[in-house]
Amino acid sequence: MIVAALLGNPNVGKTSLFNHLTGSNQYVGNWPGVTVEKKEGYIDKSTKIVDLPGIYAMDTYSNEEKVSKEFLSKGNPDVIINIVDSSNLNRNLYLTTQLKQFNKPIILVLNMLDVAESKGFKIDFSALSEELEVTVIPIVATKGVGIDKLRQVLKNTDFEQSRRSNKFKFKNEKETYLYINDVLKKCLTRTKRDITSITEKIDKIVLNRFLAYPIFLLALMLIFKFTFSWVGQPIADALGNFVDAFLTPYLKNLLSSASPWFSSFLIDGILAGVGSVIVFFPVIFCLFLGVSFLEDSGYMARGAFIMDKLMRKVGLSGKAFIPLIVGFGCSVPAIMSSKTLESEKDRKLTALLVPLMSCNARLPIYALFASAFFVDNKTSVVFSLYILGVITAFFIGILFKNTIFKKDEEPFIIELPEYNVPDIKSLLFHTWEKAKGFLRKAGTIIFSMSVLIWFLSNFNLSGMVDMDKSILASIGNFISPLFAPMGFGNWQSSVALITGIMAKEIVLSTMGIVYGGNLAAVLPNHFTAISAYSFLVFVLLYTPCISSIATIKKEYGNKMAIFSVTYQLVLAWIGSFLVFRAATLIFS
Repeated sequence: MIVAALLGNPNVGKTSLFNHLTGSNQYVGNWPGVTVEKKEGYIDKSTKIVDLPGIYAMDTYSNEEKVSKEFLSKGNPDVIINIVDSSNLNRNLYLTTQLKQFNKPIILVLNMLDVAESKGFKIDFSALSEELEVTVIPIVATKGVGIDKLRQVLKNTDFEQSRRSNKFKFKNEKETYLYINDVLKKCLTRTKRDITSITEKIDKIVLNRFLAYPIFLLALMLIFKFTFSWVGQPIADALGNFVDAFLTPYLKNLLSSASPWFSSFLIDGILAGVGSVIVFFPVIFCLFLGVSFLEDSGYMARGAFIMDKLMRKVGLSGKAFIPLIVGFGCSVPAIMSSKTLESEKDRKLTALLVPLMSCNARLPIYALFASAFFVDNKTSVVFSLYILGVITAFFIGILFKNTIFKKDEEPFIIELPEYNVPDIKSLLFHTWEKAKGFLRKAGTIIFSMSVLIWFLSNFNLSGMVDMDKSILASIGNFISPLFAPMGFGNWQSSVALITGIMAKEIVLSTMGIVYGGNLAAVLPNHFTAISAYSFLVFVLLYTPCISSIATIKKEYGNKMAIFSVTYQLVLAWIGSFLVFRAATLIFS
């Protein structure tokens, strides 16, 4: 089997090329020992493509560079596919000169040829191939142009016989750029001068010192509108209505003659668990679609650039802002999207802060308690919780930056690519690859936890019983003294918080079962206004849902998942306690 290593600078179309070459034959994981994504794909049974991280050089500065260098040194690929931006060869060829040191056949893929031509660049492909001693293939990845030729070269070339000696021996940066400039003088001409590109015209607006932030916030607002108002949530609501109005009654009728425990197991356990994942999937897909559109269009890099100065205060780069914003929708895709950050410190710190953003699943809890206890100030109360989450994340970020992540900050290097209209096929494929990961990682965990919670809430050591005599009630009674200092030390609220670890929406459904009746009318019998707000603060800050925990474990390992659970429990207890005591002193 031919093994090809795919390398290139960030934002040169590497992902588009990888998707075109491999289609659905992709496998994603982590490189051993680091939180850097490992992607492999197959063109056919005879050719494997290993998509290495996007890097600018191979100076072993970051984990991405170390992974790439180690694979080229020890992974023994047959050929290197080096994709570059045709409109910016001077910078892109710096990495190419370093790749020549591995004495592997190199296929230099000149992407964005249409952009180069629009800027007036004319490239002599034969001369470039001869000067660099590489195979040169021009393509336009977004349109699929030139991909077939690359496939033919990979299929028909005997790479064992095509190794070439290195004409250029890499020494230092100055000498390397002198060499690159000499090569380009022979291979590159410019027929037009002083051209103001469409990208430059757009950037004068979107990077304007006064307009940059409003435009960025508007772009994010449109994504959330698309996800939660226009497309994603309406489809999710329709699926939820289908499950509640048709599927559940149908199964209840079908299982009417079955034993009660078996019927409850299928409906309250399996259907409720799996149904919650299926219902939420359109929201996840639309959120990923919106973020992928910003990435593929070239605007996401501008957003990271705009937010870098603010994010530096908590020890993160501007790129970390996007996962945190996504966290307002759902922590799972936000944690998954933290993998796109270059620095391992940024990835881990972002993943730990994301669950402090008030996700969409918490909103029904806020709305219920606000309606029951703060009728005249509902909007202010809910808004205060969102703001509290942001402020808490800010200070926790500063704390972690100066303690467990006390490292020198890495320089913020980002390519501002040309704007382009994303290819629909590539965009949908890219979105699906992300979204199906949610189904695979989160769905199985929610399924298993649904079964577990069902069992705990319906059984004790003597068999199937009422909930107040179940194992779950016993657990609630055991831990309820822990919550007494915050004003809600009854077993029902304790149980609701336990089940809320599975999914935050379950807090309300659990309360509906253990309290019974109309919750807005019943809850004032068990909470005061102060203890109610204290409870909401605990819901905001405490342990993320099991799907988020599973995602952190999958992406960053057991230790970080345990740390995330532990520190948020402690943080929630302290925060809720302080709010309850302070409010009691002020209003009593």
